[in-house]
Amino acid sequence: MSRPITLDEVGPRDGLQNEAVALDPATRAVFVQKLEAAGARRLEAVSFVHPRLVPQMAGAEEVMAALPPAPDRRRIGLALNLKGYERAVAAGVDEVNLSIAATDGFGLKNQGMDRAAQGAMVDAVLDAHRAAGGSPDLSVTLSCCWGCPFDGEVSAAQVAEIAGRLDAAGVAEIGLADTIGAGDPWAVTRVVEAVRAAAPRAQLRLHFHDTRNTGLANAYAGVEAGVDVLDASVGGIGGCPFAPGATGNIATEDLVHMLHRAGFETGYDLDALIAAGRWIGEKLGKPVPSALGRAGPFRP
Repeated sequence: MSRPITLDEVGPRDGLQNEAVALDPATRAVFVQKLEAAGARRLEAVSFVHPRLVPQMAGAEEVMAALPPAPDRRRIGLALNLKGYERAVAAGVDEVNLSIAATDGFGLKNQGMDRAAQGAMVDAVLDAHRAAGGSPDLSVTLSCCWGCPFDGEVSAAQVAEIAGRLDAAGVAEIGLADTIGAGDPWAVTRVVEAVRAAAPRAQLRLHFHDTRNTGLANAYAGVEAGVDVLDASVGGIGGCPFAPGATGNIATEDLVHMLHRAGFETGYDLDALIAAGRWIGEKLGKPVPSALGRAGPFRP
């Protein structure tokens, strides 16, 4: 087990967006740089949502402007609609991650659009993306792939149908998100297999929240199913403001420790990553929930 696994660090976006303390753009830019120094080569740095809805993400353009050039790093901006996409492109991100929902209930709550309206929005973004020559890169994440706080259970077939349409439209990477931590390892395998059959050309990325303590088990199932790209949030901080009860993503340091013990390559410096998690906990005024933040790594 020595194949490389790419870990997308989402702490500066998904990690901070649901915290009670709203950090200023300068502090968030320092956070990004600490994570990059710890080995994050692909990182969700900012979110281009309305600050009235998610005040923790205000000043995305300021964060990007404060970051020094880093040709070997990919700084991603989240967008929920065409306006967010246009803001992200103007701010100079390396990649736009467009988020849509696998369900009507969450789509209406999160961005005011049912699945049909989201499909039309994705088409408009793809048109703009092609008109710009395909730069910056564009990925799409499907939220609530294993369960929705408003619509309940979500079938693998429903997720696969949406993924198939994205693949046919030319989306190069599709993220599958367990937004409320409803998944289990066996369900992860079923959804990955269904999506892979429906979207054979797209690279898959998995995004797990640890709401019900299944996050690392789900990550294991995803890796065993052949997925090589996973999201994680340093310290295990965060959650979704529009998903009641949802906690943070799996902690990056916990996932790195598990993968390194198994012989996988991630490119992260575990000690520097743990230090970055403890640093952001100090800025937020509370200990981070990650296991490695408490216990440190096992070193025989």
